[in-house]
Amino acid sequence: MKISHLKANSNATLEEVEVIEKGEVREFLKFDKPGRVCNAKIEDDSGDIQLTLWNDEIDTVETGDKLKITDGWVKEWNGQLQVSRGKNGKIEKL
Repeated sequence: MKISHLKANSNATLEEVEVIEKGEVREFLKFDKPGRVCNAKIEDDSGDIQLTLWNDEIDTVETGDKLKITDGWVKEWNGQLQVSRGKNGKIEKL
């Protein structure tokens, strides 16, 4: 699947995308448990989208990495589509 074909509230498998930007890591507390989140931008030949990285995922992804996202989750946030690993998905370095 290509980034340009992604739709909100659906699963997505992206065979090869490149991380072109990685933002600052933000820390938070939810239900008295600490967590971390970071936004990255990924692209393929059809466009780009925000990738949301959570906790340990943040340390495994760097700018310039090529990734495969299997069974990720696409949602809309503040009018923009974004993708994450989701509950059952997987992010792999190529």
